Amino acid sequence: MYRTHNCGELRISDVGKTVTLSGWVQKTRDKGFMMWIDLRDRYGITQLIFSEEQTDKNLFEKARGLGREFVIQVTGSVIERASKNDKIPTGGVEIEVSELNILNESKLPPFTIENETDGGEELRMKYRYLDLRRTPVQSNIIFRSKVAIETRKYLSEHGFIEVETPNLIKSTPEGARDFIVPSRMNPGQFYALPQSPQTFKQILMVSGLDKYFQIVKCFRDEDLRADRQPEFTQIDCEMSFVEQEDILQTFEGLTRYLFKAARGIDLPAFPRMTYDEAMSLYGSDKPDTRFGMQFVELNDLGKGKGFGVFDNAELVVGICVDGIAAQYSNKDIKKLTEWIQRPQIGAKGLVYVKINEDGSIKSSVGKFFNEEDLRAWADKFNAKPGDMLFVLSGETDKTRKQLNELRLEMGRRLGLMDPNEFKPLWVLDFPLLEWDEESERFHAMHHPFTSPKKQDIPRMLNGDFETMKSLRADAYDLVINGAEIGGGSIRIHDRALQEKNFKLLGFTQEEAEEQFGFLMGAFEYGAPPHGGIAFGFDRLCAIMSGQQSIRDFIAFPKNNQGRDMMIDAPARIAPEQLDELNLDLKILEEVE
Repeated sequence: MYRTHNCGELRISDVGKTVTLSGWVQKTRDKGFMMWIDLRDRYGITQLIFSEEQTDKNLFEKARGLGREFVIQVTGSVIERASKNDKIPTGGVEIEVSELNILNESKLPPFTIENETDGGEELRMKYRYLDLRRTPVQSNIIFRSKVAIETRKYLSEHGFIEVETPNLIKSTPEGARDFIVPSRMNPGQFYALPQSPQTFKQILMVSGLDKYFQIVKCFRDEDLRADRQPEFTQIDCEMSFVEQEDILQTFEGLTRYLFKAARGIDLPAFPRMTYDEAMSLYGSDKPDTRFGMQFVELNDLGKGKGFGVFDNAELVVGICVDGIAAQYSNKDIKKLTEWIQRPQIGAKGLVYVKINEDGSIKSSVGKFFNEEDLRAWADKFNAKPGDMLFVLSGETDKTRKQLNELRLEMGRRLGLMDPNEFKPLWVLDFPLLEWDEESERFHAMHHPFTSPKKQDIPRMLNGDFETMKSLRADAYDLVINGAEIGGGSIRIHDRALQEKNFKLLGFTQEEAEEQFGFLMGAFEYGAPPHGGIAFGFDRLCAIMSGQQSIRDFIAFPKNNQGRDMMIDAPARIAPEQLDELNLDLKILEEVE
C-alpha cells in the first residue's frame, strides 16, 4: 500500500510504530550530517529525519537529491521529536526513515507552495493545480464541499427534492447577457446557457413536486469583479402553497443551520427591514449593519440659510462618525473630500462639522450656519464631544449612494468590519418595477415573474403610469455583512397577471408568447401559489469564511477578463467545427 497513515494524523501515542506515508516534499533542511524533510498531503505535514549515523548511506544521498514537490513514499519508525513544533498537530513526532521511494519527480514550481506564497494572482491561476496544493486554498475548497453537503442534508430533511434542470435552453431578453451555443443539428438556431433555472423550477411547481432544490451552475456574460464570475453556483429553491413568511422562516433556518454546522456559530434571529428603510438609513439595499453611522436627513435644518448647495438640493443627509474629531486634521479632511469627489463616486463636495472634546464646534459651512444651527445638527445626530459629522447634498438617489460609499469607507478605516462578526438581515418589499429614462420603459427590479404584493395586484391590473412606479414586489433579499447572499420572491402564478407584467415591461403579446408561452400555458393547468429563493453559493462560502473574493472558493476560476488562464480559454476553434455549426469564419474575423 502507498500509505498506512496520512501526513496529519500521527501523534505521541504513535511513537514506536512502523508507518508508511506518501506525499509531496514541502521543504528540506540539510545540516550536512543530518537532514529534515517536511512531507505534505492535504491532511497536514509530518517531519522526516535522516542522519549519517543511523541512515543507510545510499538512502541518505537519495534523500539529499529530493527537490520541492517531489512525490515520495517513505517507511520508517515514529519517534518523539527532540525539538517540538506546537504550531502543527503532528509537531510532537517525526519519522526516522528506513525506506524511500520516489514516485514522481517535479520541476521547480514557479512560486512557493506555502500558506504565504510569492506568486501573483495571474501566475497562480495559470498554475492552478499547484495553487490548489496550498493549505489555505485547499481549506476553502474543503469548506465549500462541507457547506454543500450540509445544504443537501438540511433541505432533504425538510422535504425538498433535488432535480436537475437543463443547461441548454432558450435565450431570453431580460437580465444579463446570455452565453450563446450554436446548434449543429438546427442550422441558424442557438441555445443559451441558463442565467438561472427560474422558469424550470416554476414549471416543477406546476408539476406538483412541491419542494425543489438544486445546487446548480449558472452563467452570465457580464463584466466581472472580485465577487463575480461568468459561471457561478446557486442554491436554487422553490416551494408551493407558501407565502413570504414561509420562505423567510425556511431559509433563515437553512442559513443558521449552515453557520452552526460549518463554523460552529450560532446566529440570532434575523432582523427585517423594508427596501425604503434600507435606502433611507444606509443608501443601500444591502446594508452592512456591523456598525452604525445610520443616515440622518437634514432638509429641515439645512435649507433656507442662504447656502445654495443645500437650498437647491433634493436631499441634505449625513452621518456621524464617533470619536474622530481630534485625529482628523484639515489635511485629512481634504484628502477625504478628494476621495469622495473621484469619478467612481462623483460627489461635488463634503461638508463637515467637528464637535470638539471641549464642546466647541467647528464647521466648513460656519459662514452660513451659526453655532446654534450647528448644535441643532449635532442634537439630531445624537453626536457627542469628539464626534464628527459628514454631510452631502444633491439628487436623492445619487446622494444616498455617495454617502453609502463614504460610510463604508469610514467603516473600513476605523476597523469596524470584523470579518468574523456576522450580521444577517432580511430586506423586504422592493419596488416591483424600475423606470429607465434612457430606454423609456420599465425594467423588473428582480425578474419578470415576481408577484406584486397581494394588496397591490388590483392597482397593477387597473392603475395608471404613476401607480406602476409605486408597486411593491413580494420580494426579499438575505444580506450578511453588506453582501447580498440570496434573493427571491413569491411568483406570479396567474396567466392574466403575468401577461400584464410582460406588457408593462415592454413585451408585445407576440414576444411574450414566443419567449414564455410555455410557462403561461402551464399556468392554465392549475398552477399553485409558489415562491422561492436562490443563494449565491460561492459568495455564501466566502462570507461564511470571513473573506471577500469568491475565486478561492472555486476550484478553477476565471480572471477579470473571463479567461481560464490554466487551459487558455476561450480559444479559437477549427474551421471544420465552424463549418459544422454553419458559422462563417470571415464574418467572425471582421467582427474581431
